Amino acid sequence: MTFVGKILVIVIMVFAVCFLALSVTVFNTATNWSDAYKKAKDEADKTSAKLRDAKAETEVRVKELAKAKADHQAQVDQLKQQITTFDGTIAQLTKDITDARDKLETAQQNAKVAGDEAEARRLEAEKERELLVSVQKQANDFKLQNLELQDQIRQFKRDLEVAVTNNKDLRERVAAFSSSLREHGLTDDIRQIKGVGSPPDVEGAIKRVDAKNKIVEITIGSDDGLVPGHELYIYRLKPKPEYVGKIRIQSADPDQAVGEVEGRTYLGRKIQEGDIVSPTFRPRS
Repeated sequence: MTFVGKILVIVIMVFAVCFLALSVTVFNTATNWSDAYKKAKDEADKTSAKLRDAKAETEVRVKELAKAKADHQAQVDQLKQQITTFDGTIAQLTKDITDARDKLETAQQNAKVAGDEAEARRLEAEKERELLVSVQKQANDFKLQNLELQDQIRQFKRDLEVAVTNNKDLRERVAAFSSSLREHGLTDDIRQIKGVGSPPDVEGAIKRVDAKNKIVEITIGSDDGLVPGHELYIYRLKPKPEYVGKIRIQSADPDQAVGEVEGRTYLGRKIQEGDIVSPTFRPRS
């Protein structure tokens, strides 16, 4: 039942009660009908006035109800609009959350990859650090070896200076002896003085050759019977046997000797380390 219907029911009930009261009053009191009529009319007028007031109020209530319905509908529409807006906002927030979750997963994967790369670089840095320590240790060892070699070089230089000085003294003494021998009519040829004969039947090898291919160092010496003045032949067997040249011993130590190449080598061949020296080989004529 609507609000207007309720108001009409109330009005009807009011009329019924009024007429009921009027009837009861007329019946019980049996008063003057004119007065009763006037009174009833007054009551009816009052009731009509009340009815008009009720109708007016009803109209007002109906208008208020219509306005309330309109306001309610406007609020409903506004709420629906807000709900639609909220749904769009929620959808956007859900999309943002999904995007943020995807970005977070990507960032976590990138962080894991970066962590793995950082760990690999750390291990590589550890290896490089260990290598650096090893290199530094080797460098320190090389420095110590270099210092030792420099000390040896300085010692060799001192020995060389002493040897040069001794050689100079010996040359001066030899020159003096040679001069004295010649003054007394004697020869200063060492081969004639020592009675150099044929060299012993020994065999050695070239140990070193100077840059000019003139002075050689061989692996046999005075312990093998060599003395200055002996002549030896140089030859090689590989890749094929061939004669190279001839040397004359200039100085002899117990286990090595130094010789000078006599003239030119055969066909201009270069003397090589490992070539054989012996007094028994003869060049082919």
